Amino acid sequence: MSKETPSTPPRKPRKPRMSRDVAVATICGLVVALMIGASYAAVPFYNWFCRATGFGGTTQVAASAPTHITNRSVTVRFDSNIQGGLPWKFVPEQNEIQVKIGEVATVYYSVTNQSARTTTGQASYNVTPLTTGAYFTKINCFCFTEQTMAPGEKRDMAVVFYVDPSMLEDAEQNGTDTITLSYTFYPVKNPTPVAASEPDKRKSNL
Repeated sequence: MSKETPSTPPRKPRKPRMSRDVAVATICGLVVALMIGASYAAVPFYNWFCRATGFGGTTQVAASAPTHITNRSVTVRFDSNIQGGLPWKFVPEQNEIQVKIGEVATVYYSVTNQSARTTTGQASYNVTPLTTGAYFTKINCFCFTEQTMAPGEKRDMAVVFYVDPSMLEDAEQNGTDTITLSYTFYPVKNPTPVAASEPDKRKSNL
């Protein structure tokens, strides 16, 4: 009696490889888009966090002076940098000053456009030691605003600041006697246009 050969079960049709690749690519694209969107949404929060806490040496902003000046003094040094591609000379008019904690001080940085064309730059800043960012407070400065310079133009830019007396309550700052304020100007390739009938407010705003 002959044995029956078991029948081979029919194979399931394979899904085309192309459709799977397209699906994977689509999912990856959506993930990347969501990550980019989340990063942009996080920028305002990150900036607020840095200003509120002094994280990374980010200084504070105030509209008025503190109510009292202490007897303790600190040395504030001034640093200046130019990112490649911006043909400017950028230097502090003083390398350092001594200020009492709580005292309002005004210093100037000198900026010269050394090229034969109009150029625009924008400055970022921080202070070191980084932990002093929570106490170094500016009333007025030129940071985070576009500065447009005509060919050969020279401009003096003011920084008005104080070191908050609350720093004396922070035991971590007991040994802090020197703070360095550092600015870096970056080139702006597509500056924001300013209407001819409007004054250029970018020169001195915070």
